[in-house]
Amino acid sequence: MSGFEQRVPAKLPRLVMFDLDGTLIDSVPDLAAALDATLLKLGRAPAGLEAARTYVGNGVRVLVRRGLAGSLDHTGVGEVETDQALAVFMDAYSGGHALTKVYPGVRESLKWLQKRGVEMALITNKPEQFVAPLLDEMKLGRFFRWIIGGDTLPQQKPDPAALLQVMRMAGVEPADALFVGDSRNDVLAARAAGVRCIALSYGYNHGRPIAEESPAMVIDHFSDLISCLDPAAEITLGASTPSPRRDSIVVVTRKLWMKVIKALARWRWRA
Repeated sequence: MSGFEQRVPAKLPRLVMFDLDGTLIDSVPDLAAALDATLLKLGRAPAGLEAARTYVGNGVRVLVRRGLAGSLDHTGVGEVETDQALAVFMDAYSGGHALTKVYPGVRESLKWLQKRGVEMALITNKPEQFVAPLLDEMKLGRFFRWIIGGDTLPQQKPDPAALLQVMRMAGVEPADALFVGDSRNDVLAARAAGVRCIALSYGYNHGRPIAEESPAMVIDHFSDLISCLDPAAEITLGASTPSPRRDSIVVVTRKLWMKVIKALARWRWRA
């Protein structure tokens, strides 16, 4: 048995849990805009898009603290200052998500899992009040039976509490579950819950390669998830510009298996 087969079983999982920001959607442009608006209102210099990208991943409170500190290290920021800035940020971020985009292949892959009866859940450190409206705006809400936000439970990732709670509600054991994320917090939460984790290389991990955290597998494109779970499957990929009525799709059949082989070559895992 290969290292990959040991880490990701051949059968489809009964439950797949997903992170949101940096995994399903690129939300940094809107988060950065809200953070910069907050800092400017408080008389601070804006953080900018690239700095904000490294600050994301530990919930909005930590994001705001890092913005105030101008650094990943926010130990010098006080709680009163944080509370004041957080209130401003929450108001700014509630204004809309016009800059947030769904990553290529996400909708098609979620449809593929849904069609095969795989239960899906969303576990994010984003405040709960933003999650359901954002999912509906991105046309992703219908895929998830369970949604846990950053303030739904007392604990956030990397604590495994949310993963354990979803598995309890689903009646699924860790061996029959999978977590898909993009950050160290995701890998650590999955590991603590006894769940295999597939990580996306393109997400937000404070500027560090996610392979350093040793997930079960690292993939470069979301649609690679389908071939990872079922190498013999037909893969449906969304066009770059979807039709206003329905998604245009390209079907990669077994006759074009060599394309999948090339995709497999991009994967990196530790035996």
